[in-house]
Amino acid sequence: MPARTRAWSCEAIRIIEADFQRSADTHLIPLEMPGLPGIDLYLKDESSHPTGSLKHRLARSLFLYALCNGWLKPGAPVIEASSGSTAISEAYFARLLGLPFIAVMPATTSREKIAQIAFYGGQSHLVDDPTRIYAESERLARESGGHFMDQFTYAERATDWRANNNIAESIFQQMRHERFPEPAWLVSSAGTGGTLATLGRFARYRRHETRVLCADAERSVFFDAYRSGDRSLTLDCGSRIEGIGRPRVEASFLPSVIDAMAKVPDAWSLAAMYYLAERLGRHVGGSSGTNLIGALLAGRQMLANGESGSLVAILCDAGERYATTYYDPKWLSEQGYQLAPLIEAVRQCAEAGVALPATIETVGLQG
Repeated sequence: MPARTRAWSCEAIRIIEADFQRSADTHLIPLEMPGLPGIDLYLKDESSHPTGSLKHRLARSLFLYALCNGWLKPGAPVIEASSGSTAISEAYFARLLGLPFIAVMPATTSREKIAQIAFYGGQSHLVDDPTRIYAESERLARESGGHFMDQFTYAERATDWRANNNIAESIFQQMRHERFPEPAWLVSSAGTGGTLATLGRFARYRRHETRVLCADAERSVFFDAYRSGDRSLTLDCGSRIEGIGRPRVEASFLPSVIDAMAKVPDAWSLAAMYYLAERLGRHVGGSSGTNLIGALLAGRQMLANGESGSLVAILCDAGERYATTYYDPKWLSEQGYQLAPLIEAVRQCAEAGVALPATIETVGLQG
């Protein structure tokens, strides 16, 4: 690496590390669940990051990984394939370093996310076919002389899963003085699979008994790949729950660190999102609803096994990004969603102990 480029990389790393030191940790919110007696539920609120989502951690790790590998150059564009939240966070870090940024995203990405990318100085390159975001990103990087960050390949290896205040270490530190300090389950959905890899690896590295549940979206191949072991599975459509679910099995999705999975229908994810927003007094994203369903399923199984303990689910992002989709009655009607009965069913499960429908598929929870 030329001395000038190395000096630029060193300064870029200093800038990112300084930004990290200015940022506080995210909150761990207890949420009372009368329908799960003897079980304490907590939400790891990743919406309080500077860019408003769990992906802030990933973007910081990806930039540091790329810098230390010598992949980023002064003035050269950074390109990322994303459904929005990672792109927002990467646009933030690109602006810190004075680098152009291009987000390659499905044309269905919410207008609010596109506006946030623009706020941080990034460009949005929208494609009609969500399965084409990878090829388009590679093409743009090749033609511009930039770097394709490729979160779906590098998420699991860019994060320091042993320590350095990753999301798993943060959760266990914050749980130290709770009634059940070692969670029975950690619940997260999968976009890249990187967060699940960090949670599973850290729990094993620190020799915790904690298990990891992946709550997958309806239009996603992760659940079926986990159940069948077939990593060649693909879909010809993208997920309606932005940020999670993939049409192919990404390199960062590691089934071996996951103890159980649930496939959550989109309508149930959105119903749980509305219930959670009501309980918290603020809007949250659809993936947080997916995770709440996963936590309720895990909690119900703990009760069936005669277990008590704690659960931690990831609250991925805030709901303001979905004002024109998930929180828009017209959009819901156009999509054919009738959520009121499902919201009540989620309430009955959380508050009265009524079981969720058996039609929600799971693997690894029983027993």
